Amino acid sequence: MAGKNKKGLIERPRTTCAQGGALATIGSLPDVVAISHAAEGCGGNLSGSISLNSGNNGEGFCSGNQIPTSAIREKNVIFGGADRLRHEISSAEELIDAKLFIVITGCMTEIIGDDIEAVVDEFADAETPVVAVNTPSFEGDAYTGYELVLDGVFNKFLPVSEEKDPKLVNLFGVIPNFDPFYRGDLEEIARILRKTGLKVNTFFTPDQTFENILSAPKASLNIVLSPVWGVGFAEKFESRHSTPYWATDIPIGAVATEKFLHSLAEHIDIEKQVVDNVIKEESDSYYGYFLRTLDIIVNSQFFYYAATVTNSSYAAPIASYLKHELGWQTDDVYVTDILDKKSLERLQENFDKADTGAELILETNTKQIAWSLRKRHPRNQGERYFDQHSPFYLVGSALEKYAAADLGALTLAVSYPVYNRIIADRGYAGYKGGLRLLEDLISVAVSGK
Repeated sequence: MAGKNKKGLIERPRTTCAQGGALATIGSLPDVVAISHAAEGCGGNLSGSISLNSGNNGEGFCSGNQIPTSAIREKNVIFGGADRLRHEISSAEELIDAKLFIVITGCMTEIIGDDIEAVVDEFADAETPVVAVNTPSFEGDAYTGYELVLDGVFNKFLPVSEEKDPKLVNLFGVIPNFDPFYRGDLEEIARILRKTGLKVNTFFTPDQTFENILSAPKASLNIVLSPVWGVGFAEKFESRHSTPYWATDIPIGAVATEKFLHSLAEHIDIEKQVVDNVIKEESDSYYGYFLRTLDIIVNSQFFYYAATVTNSSYAAPIASYLKHELGWQTDDVYVTDILDKKSLERLQENFDKADTGAELILETNTKQIAWSLRKRHPRNQGERYFDQHSPFYLVGSALEKYAAADLGALTLAVSYPVYNRIIADRGYAGYKGGLRLLEDLISVAVSGK
């Protein structure tokens, strides 16, 4: 594992503070509304960063610039902001048709020591329940904010259920907006799982309601689609609700999805014949489309040396897809998350199992990534027999367009920030997602013809 994480870098950031992750998560939950106890600029600025940099995918119900906020001022820093929060919760209860309010905090209100739990307790008998979640930036980045909100909703708000549904599973580990394709990925995984006879809670897709949230404790398995994010939360969920979890990669393409389904059968009761039937039906369809692209791929020699620059959730899945599905030579896999030692160990162990043949490199700084790529892949300087890695393809974020231009490489943005594409229901997970990724990758190559 090369490189090391460096905390405190703000040059071309690939995440936000914890409150940003909390806002993105709450804004994607059905009938759940955030109340930001912070300066009014926090919610507005973070909302712009979230929606514009995740495929320009807009805002949800009472999210974005509609977020209720206590909008504390200088005088509140001196005298406390509890009264402002109390007033904002009262107004939200009166004006907004929600099923749950979640009070989240910014740095300023945490530093002055406002006790949001005490204020929220005053609304114990309110028509709409209120939960308090502390989300200052010094708690972590957006990925931490995601886990903090999940913990507040599923482990703090929801009661324990003794009843378990043997066919119900919950999907976690895909972070709204900071995984720009989160809706499409979750929908595809849910589609495949439902074909095996399972019932699926995704929580963040348009088909979900507040009832899905309420049913979560009845699940027999939590599937965490990340080797890192959501694992700590799932451990707490298991402790509270007695629901085991399985942490695995997001499967992309037929090869990975077949492995995913076989592994799933080891964690929940599904008939082997049912799984085999789903794999055959989906694989026949997948390769029926895939094979028709081979003419242009083979005839135009669309085979590449490749590098990826993504968060930890997409690192192994994308690299594995490029190698095992497309046959590309992928040497460098950059991971841009800020991870603790335990998370790094889980990520490396998971990455080794993916058998990509690539090196996992940890780096958060965009300039350092570009410098590292130039060093690892020097260009031909007029030398006739120079062994250049060409043609080259850089799969990363929108920020990688500068490094790609320097390397003479093609590039596709798949990881936050993605501000040069519009993403609606697109996703790269599963069988359908593997075909979409193929389309997007090769479309970049043919667009210059």
